[in-house]
Amino acid sequence: MKETKTTNPELIQLIRLLKKESREKQAGIWLDVAEHLSKSRSQRVAVNLSRINRNTKRSDVIVVPGKILASGSLNHAVTVASFGASEKAKEKLAAAKGKYLSIPELLKKNPKGANIKIIR
Repeated sequence: MKETKTTNPELIQLIRLLKKESREKQAGIWLDVAEHLSKSRSQRVAVNLSRINRNTKRSDVIVVPGKILASGSLNHAVTVASFGASEKAKEKLAAAKGKYLSIPELLKKNPKGANIKIIR
């Protein structure tokens, strides 16, 4: 796998943590998330709430290897983890009784990565 070329120290640390946890827990989902986060900024995903709404059901846990944007609406509660989210997206998520977590917080709650969906 190619090395990350980002200069963001927080992102570099997160990618290393994800790779380490993937090896230790044999959880391939974290390696997949790390690979997507190590892409260049222009190739990283930006997911709107409308896409999350279409592709999830109530109480789903999802991870977005990029940023969550506020376009669209959310009509059910989901738990979302991502590298970043706009303030408006966090507000809409809270209004729908959903939860926003950072990726390291989700990693602590679910180290094996069971029942987590990746939305790109």
